[in-house]
Amino acid sequence: RKYKIKEILGDYIMNKVELVNSISEKSGLSKKDSENALTATLESIVGAVSANEKVAITGFGTWEKKIRAARKGHNPKTGEEIDIPEATVPKFHAGKAFKESVQ
Repeated sequence: RKYKIKEILGDYIMNKVELVNSISEKSGLSKKDSENALTATLESIVGAVSANEKVAITGFGTWEKKIRAARKGHNPKTGEEIDIPEATVPKFHAGKAFKESVQ
């Protein structure tokens, strides 16, 4: 790999600085412009999903807000049954092209 990447349990993790560097190299933009573009993209996705909008990038994936139902769980330390409340969470579904490129 060309970038400094942490190896944790055999998995590679690219941080934001490394992603900005990659965007800069591939797009020809400066690192500052690449960082601004990445930040604006992420803020746009978060804002849209927070406003209950679905964001879809064909071939890459879809982000949306989902409600996870209340359920019963167990405290792993004591084994005691606990109630886990309903939660609103962001969900990402990888698109076909993304899934195929990962295999």
